[in-house]
Amino acid sequence: MTRLRLIGLLSEAELTVSELVAILGQSQPRVSRHLKLLVEAGLAERQREGAWAFYRLADPGGALARALVARVDPADPTFAADRTRLAAAREARRKQAAAYFAERAADWDAIRALHASESRVEAAIMAMVGDKPIRGLLDLGTGTGRMLELLAPRADRAVGVDMSPAMLAVARARIGESGLRNVQLRQGDLYAPPVERDSYDLVVIHQVLHFLDDPARALAEAARALRPAGRLLVVDFAAHGEESLRERFAHRRLGFADEEIAGFLADAGLAQVAAERVAPAAGEPDKLTVALWLARDRRVISDLPPKSAMEIA
Repeated sequence: MTRLRLIGLLSEAELTVSELVAILGQSQPRVSRHLKLLVEAGLAERQREGAWAFYRLADPGGALARALVARVDPADPTFAADRTRLAAAREARRKQAAAYFAERAADWDAIRALHASESRVEAAIMAMVGDKPIRGLLDLGTGTGRMLELLAPRADRAVGVDMSPAMLAVARARIGESGLRNVQLRQGDLYAPPVERDSYDLVVIHQVLHFLDDPARALAEAARALRPAGRLLVVDFAAHGEESLRERFAHRRLGFADEEIAGFLADAGLAQVAAERVAPAAGEPDKLTVALWLARDRRVISDLPPKSAMEIA
């Protein structure tokens, strides 16, 4: 029964042992033992994040786990109580995230004020992504999780990676409020992302490259995560001369020229297919232009049988 309750909770959200202990009202050793068994059975997986560890349904074992949960009566009092306590845990996360933002509100407002409006940038992102089906979405440097919130509803599964546990806490609260169940969050370095290679139809790097010492290396790692014919979307500042951003917000690069990004993408083995700029609106001469670059993996999956040696000759 405990393991079924755990599966039910993990089908709703990524949770720590301490959160699961509070929800289930059982001891930490008991909960940990059942989690260990679920992991060994391939139904759940454990993801380390700083000093914490989050548990979630495994992929692809999660499909079986969700099938088991679907057979449980939603009105069952035990499972209903679990859902109520889960809602309380999510509310605690939301308040923690709100406090984090409140402490840094001035910085966030200043960053948002730097460039063309977010609504116009996001509209350009959605137009560039288009309506092509997305089996796997990867957001590298997910930050607050906004790109996941925007694009994950279009994907079968989505993964967000960020180095900062604090930012992941914000993203986790945001994803919880959005009600998205197809999203996983992982702590990791963009130069060695903890994700599967050749597994994602769309990889997004949104407003991240200008913080990096080696953006070309980050794009090369992103390219390795793409499926054949998968797409990489890069969103960042166009080249500018605002030197003050280096000290104010730790920007390493003052935006990027089209030719520079094109070179990075080519070196990563990708073909650039589109580029667009979202300039400040009239009356906003001091704001920065945001650029979008879309590239595609050159490999192609074909249903045609391989050619014989005689055909090639």
